[in-house]
Amino acid sequence: MKTIYVIGAGIEGQEGFSRRALELVGQADLLIGGARQLALFPAFSGKTITIGANLAPVVDCLAKAEGSAVVLASGDPLFFGIGRYLLRNLPEADLEFVPNVSSVQYAFAKIREPWDDAVFVSAHGRGMKGAVDQIVAHDKIAILTDEINTPKGIAGELIERGRDGYSAYLCENLGTAEEAITHTDLKGLLDIPAAPLNVLILIKEYESGGDGAGPCLGIPDDDFATVKKLITKEEVRAVSLAKLRLGQDMTLWDIGAGSGSVSIEADHLMPNGRVFAVERNPQCLAYLKENLQKFNSRNITLIEEEAPACLDDLPDPDRVFIGGSGGHLWKILAAADGRLSTGGRVVLNAVTLDTLTSATEFFENANYELEVTTVNISRTRPLTDYKMFEAFNPVFVLAAVKV
Repeated sequence: MKTIYVIGAGIEGQEGFSRRALELVGQADLLIGGARQLALFPAFSGKTITIGANLAPVVDCLAKAEGSAVVLASGDPLFFGIGRYLLRNLPEADLEFVPNVSSVQYAFAKIREPWDDAVFVSAHGRGMKGAVDQIVAHDKIAILTDEINTPKGIAGELIERGRDGYSAYLCENLGTAEEAITHTDLKGLLDIPAAPLNVLILIKEYESGGDGAGPCLGIPDDDFATVKKLITKEEVRAVSLAKLRLGQDMTLWDIGAGSGSVSIEADHLMPNGRVFAVERNPQCLAYLKENLQKFNSRNITLIEEEAPACLDDLPDPDRVFIGGSGGHLWKILAAADGRLSTGGRVVLNAVTLDTLTSATEFFENANYELEVTTVNISRTRPLTDYKMFEAFNPVFVLAAVKV
């Protein structure tokens, strides 16, 4: 069995390699790496191959190689590095990894900031939107940028979204004579032409984009912008979310999202999850967008289309909440049923007996375990001489589990 050694190059050049790493390079017949890594071993007498944008020739060469082969990578080869690609395309047993200090580790050390609670995002080939979606979902982020998704571009996108409450550390050319670390804010990044080799660290200092509430359950109805108070009442919302049994990394479809109140509270309850808020009403959409901004939504994707037609393009859900169906209840339930796995849950709010009867019939025919809870709410009227209760229409909360 041959062994391909994948060795991480440290920040400090050849001085950053361990003795074992240097011995492995010295014994190698084939040395593969980027131009910067290969330049660290000018006296290497074996065959060398420079890694380009296309990694397929590298894999082909390694598969055919005889003798000892070493692949040089930056830092830790398994941290946003070539290691993942090699594991996908070569026998796992042929690979041995020798990691080094990554540029991200080095950057955190230079700014004297713990990194065990940080999230790491690579913008390489992932697009600006995907990278920024990950950034706004967390409080401490290290970003590996590229020539398209630059620190300036990322800062501009965050500012446009109203998420400018980050302290920024731009760490350029780490470990070289041109090393520079700039502490600024997002607006400051707009004026800095960052070097191609950089690590961007963002640390949230405050919530921006409004005075919305933080994570909580039962946000007051009056805090939401909505059409004629068409909103899932806070008490009903709390019961519905409890019936959904949300996990921190689940995928939720919120169909007929309306003002977005359920999506917003679910977003706070699922720090690593995804929420897809589906709404077609133009009036509701305007208020929904306002609420997403106000409450600093992190993992909510707005789908401005009509269900069930738009559901085909969404990832499979773990949970489905239906606040409105636009007259397509059975079609929506059938679409959800086809995508839910066993144990998945559907929670539906019905305010009419027609909806209650129709949904109950569907779930019974589809062999779901169904529980119906009637929620009757009465609140005291504010600013009155006498404490009298004002009653709201009862709401039927249907919780159905796929078996």
